[in-house]
Amino acid sequence: MRVNVNNLTFAYTQKLVLNNVSFSLKSGDFLTIHGKNGTGKTTLIRCFLKLLRVENGMIFLDDVDINKIRKFSNVGYVPQKNDFNYEFPITVSEILSCAYPRKRDAFFTQIVNSMDLNTIYNENINNLSGGQIQRVFIARALLSKPKLLILDEPTVGVDIDNVNALHDILKKLKEQSITIILVSHDMDYCSDITDYYLNFNELGEYEFEKVGGEDVSS
Repeated sequence: MRVNVNNLTFAYTQKLVLNNVSFSLKSGDFLTIHGKNGTGKTTLIRCFLKLLRVENGMIFLDDVDINKIRKFSNVGYVPQKNDFNYEFPITVSEILSCAYPRKRDAFFTQIVNSMDLNTIYNENINNLSGGQIQRVFIARALLSKPKLLILDEPTVGVDIDNVNALHDILKKLKEQSITIILVSHDMDYCSDITDYYLNFNELGEYEFEKVGGEDVSS
């Protein structure tokens, strides 16, 4: 999926968070977003997901203004762990079934197997480890057959084995020409498959940089 951001600006009341952010991604590009807390990373993601209202002409997916998209399709989202209510009594199977209301078929089974979820399929979500929870969230996102996958700090609170497993999963998804946007505090994570970095600072400034050091900010 192609992504185009044109002079995206967003403010909370009087606080300017995003200031004329512009960048473009081709299908299959991998973007890593980096910056300290409060610099606009999650705000940008929420704009992409239409959780925050932006003006017309600022964000396009496959050349369509997101404000003209009534229902997102082919966009997968893996939220931060703290965005989920773990006290809610829901099982892995129920989470996945909500994301894929059709009858369990070969595609559904493939996703469950690829994320190694069979042994925890009937477990309550609050009984799982951080790595297991992230695998569930990724499976839920993949069930939408995404052309664009957005992940917000997916490695926070996850053990090293599952951090490495997630890297391998993202590498395989990139090979399938899925466009990936990853928010991470660690610029080295997935550096081998990252095509662009989008770096924010506390002054509201940003830098869009192609791997290799070329600054392509507009």
